[in-house]
Amino acid sequence: MASTAAPQQKQPATGGASVSKRKPVFVKVDHLKPGTSGHTLTVKVLSANAVPQQKKGRSNSQLLGKGGGGQARIAECLVGDETGTILFTARNEQVDLMKPDTTVILRNAKIDMFKGSMRLAVDKWGRVEVTEPAKFVVKEDNNLSLVEYELVSVEE
Repeated sequence: MASTAAPQQKQPATGGASVSKRKPVFVKVDHLKPGTSGHTLTVKVLSANAVPQQKKGRSNSQLLGKGGGGQARIAECLVGDETGTILFTARNEQVDLMKPDTTVILRNAKIDMFKGSMRLAVDKWGRVEVTEPAKFVVKEDNNLSLVEYELVSVEE
C-alpha cells in the first residue's frame, strides 16, 4: 500500500553558520525591578567595600559550589547612572574591576533580593567590562537598594 504522506524536508543545520547575536538593550538603574534578569547597564562605580569572610561553618566558596579551599572574595559596590544608584555584589575577579570612579558595562545582570532590598549581580552567564569614562552625573539621592520590598502572597 502506497503512503500518501509528503516527504520530510530536512532543516538546514546551523553547525558551521554563525549565530546572529541580538543587540543589547541598555537600561537605566531606575527601571530595575525585583526578580528580573538579563539587564545591560552602563554605570559608574561610586564606592567598593570588601565584605569580610566568616571563618566558622561552610565557607562561601563551598556555598557557591566551588571546589578547593580558596575563599570567595566579595565586595559591595555602590554603582549608578543619571537616574539612580543600586548596590552591586562583585564576586572574585569582578572585585578587581570595581574601582571607585571607574565606568563599567554590566552585561546580563540580574536582581537578587537580600534582606528585602534589591542588589545587582552578574553571575557566570554575564560579564563585567571596564569602559571609557561616562559623561553623565550620577543621581545619588535615588538609591534603589534602600527601598524595602515585602513578598506578598495573593489568594485567588
